[in-house]
Amino acid sequence: MRQGKDPLDEGAGADGLLRQPKAVWATAGASVVAFMGIGLVDPILPSIAKGLDATPSQVSLLFTSYFLITAVAMLVTGFVSSRIGGKKTLLAGLALVVVFAALAGTSNSVGELVGFRAGWGLGNALFVSTALAVIVGAAAGGSAAAILLYESALGLGMACGPLLGAILGDMKWRYPFFGTAALMAIGFIAITALLKEQPKPARKTSLLDPIKALGHGGLASAAASAFFYNYAFFTVLAFTPFVLNMSPYKSGGVFFAWGVLLAVFSVLVAPRLQERFGSLKVLGGSLVLLAADLIVLGYGNHATAVAATIASGAFIGLNNTVFTELALGVSDAPRPVASAGYNFVRWFAAAAAPYFAPKIEEWSNIRIPFVVAAVAAVLGALIVWVRRASLTHEAEELRPAHATEDGVSVFAN
Repeated sequence: MRQGKDPLDEGAGADGLLRQPKAVWATAGASVVAFMGIGLVDPILPSIAKGLDATPSQVSLLFTSYFLITAVAMLVTGFVSSRIGGKKTLLAGLALVVVFAALAGTSNSVGELVGFRAGWGLGNALFVSTALAVIVGAAAGGSAAAILLYESALGLGMACGPLLGAILGDMKWRYPFFGTAALMAIGFIAITALLKEQPKPARKTSLLDPIKALGHGGLASAAASAFFYNYAFFTVLAFTPFVLNMSPYKSGGVFFAWGVLLAVFSVLVAPRLQERFGSLKVLGGSLVLLAADLIVLGYGNHATAVAATIASGAFIGLNNTVFTELALGVSDAPRPVASAGYNFVRWFAAAAAPYFAPKIEEWSNIRIPFVVAAVAAVLGALIVWVRRASLTHEAEELRPAHATEDGVSVFAN
């Protein structure tokens, strides 16, 4: 958590960010594509439903299977990378994404597509959960510069994913999957050629270490709050395209603007607000504002819903950055272990929201899924407020969140 200026931030300027070895740029570029895979299907969800004669709730399982596997894989990634090393873990993840993204493009039924997305989720978990640690290990200019580069890759990927999905999906809904497979294959080749193997951790991670790490009150509180936040986040990402009911190009444009706001507020705005107001105030306020935005999205007319969808990217960007630092800094567990436990909890909400939002609409009306998501965001803010002493005091006693000699992203999408 930010408590004044972190000395490690001195390497986070423009020079420190841009003057990186080729291996860092190769890993960051592959990270952009990995994060693109999250929002890639957003603009083409209605097209997929039409092409495979499926309902919205069936198509939403593309997210559910992806993130359910991602959540479970959090218990495995540290176990794997601590034994075979970061580079081999990255390459294994990339290979799985290439195979399953390509297979997803050949699907002839929703069941096949959902199954292939699950395999894709496993590959993405292996890659993304290891990428930040690799970037920090290979980067020049300090760990803060490496984290900033990684967060920039996250934002760029989240912004460009819907745009790529719209451009390729407008021709045929299968093409975005083939496009992702091709880009990840390029990333595989680049990392193979440019990245040297990183040192293995001194201690091997067991499968139960992430669960044990959640026994820490501060980390458990951060994970619980992030669970409710992620439900709200992925209600926007997975359910809103059906509500907007726009062409792939228009939907892609909306989510591109959403992703740009997410990137700007995550990388540029969040650190400044944290410096001025403190991390917990920024997080609590942003969660409440996200809840208000969701109510506007659910009850407004079409133009208002579009504006509220785009605006939600700002609050999501703020939340992503603060939750990242909070989860990395609040616990005394090794960061990869703390990150895995945290992600194990919160990605279950990312799996649940895409499934339950369409079901709630079927049981009630189109507004209620957003009301439920808004309540979830408020619950996340309440946890931050009730547990603020644990989240603040315990974090202050620990090393700075940017000191990531063993760092690993908590946004392992």
